[in-house]
Amino acid sequence: MLICAPRELQAGERRAALIPAGVQKLVRAGAEVLIEAGLGAGAGYSDDDYQQAGARVTNDRAALLGGADLLVRLNKPAAAEVGQLKRGSIHVSYLDPFNEAGLIEALARVGVTAISMEMVPRTTRAQKMDVLSSQANLAGYVMVLLAAARLPRVLPMMMTPAGTLKPANVFVLGAGVAGLQAIATAKRLGGRVTAFDTRAVVAEQVRSLGRSFSRSISVKRVRPGMAMRCS
Repeated sequence: MLICAPRELQAGERRAALIPAGVQKLVRAGAEVLIEAGLGAGAGYSDDDYQQAGARVTNDRAALLGGADLLVRLNKPAAAEVGQLKRGSIHVSYLDPFNEAGLIEALARVGVTAISMEMVPRTTRAQKMDVLSSQANLAGYVMVLLAAARLPRVLPMMMTPAGTLKPANVFVLGAGVAGLQAIATAKRLGGRVTAFDTRAVVAEQVRSLGRSFSRSISVKRVRPGMAMRCS
């Protein structure tokens, strides 16, 4: 089986669908791996890293798309690339199928089996295929850092000869994967965190982080120095 990974073309995209460690596992399993030159550049992996792991590198994107038995990528394919895929091949990526009916129909017309990674059930057995939780974790972490950089005050309490600064109040809307990471990050930075969610079931998770939980919003009571919406 020929497994191929094209370089992501979206502006600002630095992730790679395959890293050298993954290539090694596929090669040991008997697969042939072909990547497009520059695949891992944004993630800190050189073409030499992939070659040492056992992959071949090509600059011919059209040939890569047309020759793959299994094509792995992060983002959905451009409409112009669908016709280049080999009939009978398998395409694995984010696809947003409910909002991309035309794309799904186009893949079906050319005889390509498409797997939408964000639709894989988030169960214990499928943890290694969960492409959403890892990204939500990062989003919750980065959200706090971005907000802190724009906040016109520091997050932690600081006691100085000039006086004492009270800790900033952080109000997190939503206590899903991203929200819980935002809570933990804001706490580590020294903020006083309150979380809101309509689901009572997440209260225990929020309190396990040492933060307060609310099922009703009272901005007047919380008076946040920083508020962010997470999921």
